[in-house]
Amino acid sequence: MSELKIGDPAPDFALPTDGDGSIQLADLAGRNIVLFFYPKDDTPGCTTESIGFSEAIESFGAENTTVIGVSKDTVAKHDKFKAKHDLKVILGSDADTDMIERYGAWVLKKMYGREYMGIERSTFLIGADGKIAQIWRKVRVKGHVDAVLEATQTLNASS
Repeated sequence: MSELKIGDPAPDFALPTDGDGSIQLADLAGRNIVLFFYPKDDTPGCTTESIGFSEAIESFGAENTTVIGVSKDTVAKHDKFKAKHDLKVILGSDADTDMIERYGAWVLKKMYGREYMGIERSTFLIGADGKIAQIWRKVRVKGHVDAVLEATQTLNASS
């Protein structure tokens, strides 16, 4: 499968979410979507990133943008993570990594000389037209939410 590029149609998805919900791409037609893929609930970087997006949720809402975090964690784990940190973002569970793979976020990782498959921290901004507007790979958490919000504002200003 080729890597997604800016301008490509966003791969479809349907995921169970926290709070016994579900979300799919078709439900969000006409809205911008921020999809952030993260390795694991309740780890330092993932917690910081999720809190950052939650703190900016009203700013994203003002830009007609839905923010969704996606990991392999179960819905039950997402519920605990969300409650513990008062998160405002939607958390999608992709236990079988189908969606994560379609977005190219399931990658070979190396740590302490060991290789394994895991989720690359990455973010995709999907425009209201359903096309990929921006991609961030190998995300560093510091300053990331601000960069994504700025890109969302730029996208809206140009459409």
